[in-house]
Amino acid sequence: MKRALTKVTFFAAVLMMLGGCATVEQVDEAKSMAESAQAAAQAAAAAADSATAAANQAMDAARAAQAAADAANACCSENSSKLDRAIEEIMRK
Repeated sequence: MKRALTKVTFFAAVLMMLGGCATVEQVDEAKSMAESAQAAAQAAAAAADSATAAANQAMDAARAAQAAADAANACCSENSSKLDRAIEEIMRK
């Protein structure tokens, strides 16, 4: 997006200069527009980086939650096996 905005602004400035009617004010305005577009693109890139960091943190949290759930499931299975053995022992007596 940054590259596209910069290219469009650059080409607009070039066209204005090639037209022979470009004034210093018009060139300054085109430069200002290009700088504004670049600033917007940098802000968008920073927001994307922030979103990526947040997504990575969420993924880490999800992995930790999955590990905890797996451990709880293993414990539950072990307890079920112990109870089954205890019931079988009682039934034999």
